[in-house]
Amino acid sequence: MIREGFRSIKTHGLMSFATVTIIMACLIIMGSVALLSYNINFLIRDLEKQNEIVAFVDDENDDFSEEDRARTLEPILEAIPNVTDASFVSRREAMENYMQKYDKDLMEGIDETVFRHRFIIHIDNIEKLAETQSALENTPGIAKVRAHQDYADTFIKFRNIITAVAVVLMAILVFVSMFIMSNTIKLATFSRREEIAIMKMVGASNGFIRLPFVVEGLVLGIMGGGLGFLAQWGLYDLVTKSVAESLTGEFLNTVEFIRIAPAVLIIYLGIGIVIGAFGGVSAIRNYLKV
Repeated sequence: MIREGFRSIKTHGLMSFATVTIIMACLIIMGSVALLSYNINFLIRDLEKQNEIVAFVDDENDDFSEEDRARTLEPILEAIPNVTDASFVSRREAMENYMQKYDKDLMEGIDETVFRHRFIIHIDNIEKLAETQSALENTPGIAKVRAHQDYADTFIKFRNIITAVAVVLMAILVFVSMFIMSNTIKLATFSRREEIAIMKMVGASNGFIRLPFVVEGLVLGIMGGGLGFLAQWGLYDLVTKSVAESLTGEFLNTVEFIRIAPAVLIIYLGIGIVIGAFGGVSAIRNYLKV
């Protein structure tokens, strides 16, 4: 019966080819939307990491007015929840950074004492920026905290919109793809309805008749998932190389496909197997009623 399932793929080559092609096409469409959403979220997370908080050391506090004492705040700040790292910047470094950004003539007659020791802080979750800022401000030795809450709110809103749109599109594509693939397999089975009826009339059990179709569906699903994965890899690399070679490539970072390839392969094969097996069983259900 298993051998019969493999033989049927070759015997009905055109419909088998159509089934594999449809599975490939649907997986590529769904995968492209999912990968686009994944890359957008990756870009947003990357931008979140670049969103810095500046914590100014309290110069009026004698315990932290000197550089050596101010540096002792670093482990305290890094121990605050949601803080990933805190880099100390001395007065002199702050002045040098300022002079690099602005006209040096503006700094004439001004020395480093005008600036404060500070910490450049990065956080893990931008949604908790307000809580983190409050915790930093309540830390002894910290006089003032500068955080871009408006940028954080923009990032959060943009990420939520992208996620919602991606979920809706994926739900629609999954429904449409399942419908198309199921009907393609049913169409392939329609031409064999007489064969099923004859087997049923001569006493074949439902399981005996069904197994070759299940095997056929599994094989076609695996083939569709595997070929869809390879096609998706090629398409993804083509698009990402085009982006990298364009001007936007200097500002946009994309995820290398090799990093997510195992997960994508498992998902594609899993969907192909489920669709193939389910399609093979459901396609002959009505024809078993003889």
